[in-house]
Amino acid sequence: MTLFEHCILFVISLLSSIFSALSGGGAGLIQFPVLIFLGLSFSVALATHKVASVALGLGAALRHISTSRLERQFVVLLLIAGLPGVVLGGSVILLVPERVAEIALGILTGSLGIYSYFKPELGQVYQPKNRYPQGYLLGSLMLFFLGILSGSLTSGTGLFVTIWLIIWFGMDYQRAIAYTMILVGLFWNGTGAITLSILGEIRWDWLPALLLGSLIGGYLGTHMALKAGNRWIKRCFELVTVLIAVKLIFG
Repeated sequence: MTLFEHCILFVISLLSSIFSALSGGGAGLIQFPVLIFLGLSFSVALATHKVASVALGLGAALRHISTSRLERQFVVLLLIAGLPGVVLGGSVILLVPERVAEIALGILTGSLGIYSYFKPELGQVYQPKNRYPQGYLLGSLMLFFLGILSGSLTSGTGLFVTIWLIIWFGMDYQRAIAYTMILVGLFWNGTGAITLSILGEIRWDWLPALLLGSLIGGYLGTHMALKAGNRWIKRCFELVTVLIAVKLIFG
């Protein structure tokens, strides 16, 4: 790649990571199509993007760590329930018709934004609920399914985790995004990257620009989210979900 193309990768990675950290997911909306446009195949672009997403999680974690108080039971829940799903999703992605999966994910993602828009108070206040064994069990089953999506698809699966933590466990947007950025960004995407690197190929020479942009973008986007508050985060979430839906459904 030329120096100019590396600069393009850095800028794209930076911008997509800022928006992702602001809304709780969606970096692949911008980053993944650019990797394909620049010449990578679907599978190589997916694996390379997953590795870059780990740096996004690290950047967000560096900013969240000083202000967020993660509850141990949710850390354990997201790891135990989600990681097996990520491995499963990364293992079967090449067996799933790509276009069918994209349209289905686009419809579901757009529904998240519409649902949030018509629920003005959603995620504005921390209201704990379903904190009992059956509630944790049902919550973990959905997280396992979301782990499968995270391991197999490219855009917006972190948004599903964010909204699930809000709807089912009563978190506000800031708190839910902290879990998504740290645990999904670092551990889910890290596991997905390892799985895809074993089964496929990663363009390591493209990663320095992608990793640097993701790291800085994750930190800056998280800083902006913490300063903006739940109302603005909610609007960013709704905007990103609709954009992802349009991109996935209409290509």
